[in-house]
Amino acid sequence: MYKSYSMELAGRTLTVDVDRVCAQSNGAALMHYGDTTVLSTCTASAKPRDGIDFFPLSVEYEEKMYSVGKFPGGFKKREGRASDNAILTARVIDRPMRPLFPKDYRNDVLLNNLVLSVDQDASPELLAMLGSSLSTCLSDVPFDGPCATTQIGMVGGEFVVNPGNGEKAVSDLLLTVASTKEKVIMIEAGANELPEDKMIEAIYLAHDVNQQIIGFFESIIEECGKEKHDYVSSAIPEELFAKMKEVVKPEEMEKAVFTDDKAERDANVSLLSERLVEAFQDDEEALVILPDAIYQYEKKTVRKMILKDHKRPDGRAIDEIRKLEAEVDLLPRVHGSAMFKRGQTQIMNITTLAPLSEVQKVEGLNEFETEKRYLHQYNFPGYSVGEAKASRGPGRREIGHGALAEKALIPVLPSVEEFPYAIRSVSETMESNGSTSMASTCASCMSLMAAGVPIKKPVAGISCGLVTGDSDDEYLVLTDIQGLEDFFGDMDFKVTGTEDGITAIQMDIKIHGLTRPIVEEAIRRAREARLFIMNGVMKEAIAEPRAELSPYAPKILTMSINPEKIGDVIGKQGKTINGIIEETGVKIDIDDNGTVSISGTNLPDLERAKKIIESIVNDIEPGQIFEGTVVRMMDFGAFVQLSPNKDGMIHISKLSDQRVNKVEDVVHIGDKVRVKVLEVDKMGRINLSMRPQDLVEKQEA
Repeated sequence: MYKSYSMELAGRTLTVDVDRVCAQSNGAALMHYGDTTVLSTCTASAKPRDGIDFFPLSVEYEEKMYSVGKFPGGFKKREGRASDNAILTARVIDRPMRPLFPKDYRNDVLLNNLVLSVDQDASPELLAMLGSSLSTCLSDVPFDGPCATTQIGMVGGEFVVNPGNGEKAVSDLLLTVASTKEKVIMIEAGANELPEDKMIEAIYLAHDVNQQIIGFFESIIEECGKEKHDYVSSAIPEELFAKMKEVVKPEEMEKAVFTDDKAERDANVSLLSERLVEAFQDDEEALVILPDAIYQYEKKTVRKMILKDHKRPDGRAIDEIRKLEAEVDLLPRVHGSAMFKRGQTQIMNITTLAPLSEVQKVEGLNEFETEKRYLHQYNFPGYSVGEAKASRGPGRREIGHGALAEKALIPVLPSVEEFPYAIRSVSETMESNGSTSMASTCASCMSLMAAGVPIKKPVAGISCGLVTGDSDDEYLVLTDIQGLEDFFGDMDFKVTGTEDGITAIQMDIKIHGLTRPIVEEAIRRAREARLFIMNGVMKEAIAEPRAELSPYAPKILTMSINPEKIGDVIGKQGKTINGIIEETGVKIDIDDNGTVSISGTNLPDLERAKKIIESIVNDIEPGQIFEGTVVRMMDFGAFVQLSPNKDGMIHISKLSDQRVNKVEDVVHIGDKVRVKVLEVDKMGRINLSMRPQDLVEKQEA
């Protein structure tokens, strides 16, 4: 017999079934929210993994097309590689969960979330986040939870708790906040230039809702939770640290890490490591854990320097941004390009424009998201960090960084009506030493402007870090963290926005949450920094979008036709539209609503194709003058093609003001002639005239 628990949450019922399925997992919860159902499980290995110095946590989010009553696409009709949405959801689940596991735990842990049924008004992603927390708390795996997650939207200026997909499609805010019982532990947001004070209000509205969920979870855990199992700690003994400090003095370690050059710092630490290995060569137990111990020694040194001495490894002030550089038009043949450099972080961004037919089709569980017009893709090759690592395609990090930069810029993009193009922005990492995603945002913004994309406002981004002490009041927020401060610090708080507000937030932390003063200070620091970056180097490189597109970018004309005329433009078996394409060299796309997109590199060709389409869809009326082509001759007259699907006839008596004995005396097949429409009869037959007197009358009228 299973147990079921329910609570009301934002107008829907949240139900948890315990012991209903998956009895052999360490912990499981069958989650229901509205008609959305997700199975969340927690499974751990019995023994720690040997030879690692990290916690091996894996998070999966499995989207099943049967959950929305669809067949998967493709030949195999089976779900394959995880979608970008699934990968991003897994990352959002991972970020608040990971800090709550013991830092010295080395057992493999898998959090799996299987989407079984989807109600468009109840987010399966949200349910998976809640289920991951609860299933882990119910298990025997050591975990300092529960944590809870809430989503906040803003529709018509009002906050909406846990909005459905329909509300999300029109929302000015998409915010996800995870909390422990005391603190905020994760923030993910996309927003339409939301002011900082409204963002903080939304964050703590979500935090308050999370407290209700945590109370609900605690009652379930108290009744159904398993006792946590013991594990073998991988913590470094303090005695080893004491011996290491005798060999390498703390002052020596400080000197080694106190440089802004990553290669120099790595070389310095490597020399100290060699001394330590030599000193402990007779101690086999120490040698096994020495690499991790050296890492911890370096980490302790850096954190002490920052928190106690207010000294950063590169000598900067706490709120100082590294040296900035920016330029555009690096690549001559692409549609737009830009370079942004901040310290030893360097991004080259390339923008490509294409007709709307190139938008990315999206096959997923959200019926409101079927295509993407703007694509931001991020690449992180090994050479950017001096590693001989072959590229294996985009991983979770690359997809996550690209999605964040994409989210940052979507609010300032022009509408399809204003700019009928699909847009692809690619960030190539040239060098990496902290917060390449924020550099990607800056580089992409400049690249878009260089390409002539009429964005509404410039966007910039920055990452703030954190080092904490023994109490909530002992902390230091750092502006523009470099790699070392990210690795050894407690927070990576990324914020993008315009002068008027925030467009995206992503917060990762390694501790059990942040107090409100830390959140508010990080958001304030981020605003100061992004304005400095925008008004400094970015505006100097390019102040506003180019008025004209690159000569290598496609030109696009759009027009609207009566949807009932689409068949006329396409023609039988595509003969008409293919004929236009062959004649003009353009590309033509037609939507079901009658929107016609004509694209190519030569504007006169586009205008000609548009004129041909207009001639097809516009009704022929008496009195109109056309330039046509003679396509057939009979004894009684000549047939003239007025458009690809419309012919008219000139009777022999209407070929000239003079008497004509033979049609071929006046015209031949292939001749271009100017004709006037005399009549369109009840059968739709078009009677024409070439007589000069008829053409003169029209012109005079």
